[in-house]
Amino acid sequence: MNTETKTNKFKAFFKKIGKRNLIVICAVVLIGVAVCVNYVLYKNGAYSPKDTDVDIDLNDTNLNDVLDNDPNASNYFSQTALSRQQARDEALEVLQTVAKSENAEPEAIQSALDDIAQIAKDIENESNIETLIQAKGFEECIAVISEDKATIIVQSDGLLASEIAQINEIVYEQAGILPTNLKIIEKN
Repeated sequence: MNTETKTNKFKAFFKKIGKRNLIVICAVVLIGVAVCVNYVLYKNGAYSPKDTDVDIDLNDTNLNDVLDNDPNASNYFSQTALSRQQARDEALEVLQTVAKSENAEPEAIQSALDDIAQIAKDIENESNIETLIQAKGFEECIAVISEDKATIIVQSDGLLASEIAQINEIVYEQAGILPTNLKIIEKN
């Protein structure tokens, strides 16, 4: 195939799909990738020292300097909540752009609106779960919901079976997530 034929096929492809619809499709794919990356990070415990393969030497002078100079670095739960919020804000921004687009396909707009509603529901459920778990005596808690799965990170020196049962019950009552789809991570 010569270059001119390839160029003509490329132009025909854009005419058939339309530039704006292609932008909307790319935005939706980008959101999907962001959500998947966020889910994989939390699912695999990338923010949990118990589940990571990285060894950190707490006697390392440079690490101690960073922790001493950055109060947020020592507060795991605040940093994790901030990271979760930033990822959600980025996803919501893209979804809102798609939803407000006058030239987007109706299906893309409806999909964006559905995704926005689901994110809002997940945020509410996470907040309720965190509040109720803290009310059970845990100092710190982070809940991360993605589709029909949840990860709960609690500050604990060792969970009792009764505490695990309480967390399972709270998550099921608030979000309808079964214990088989729940991962509880202890952070001390």
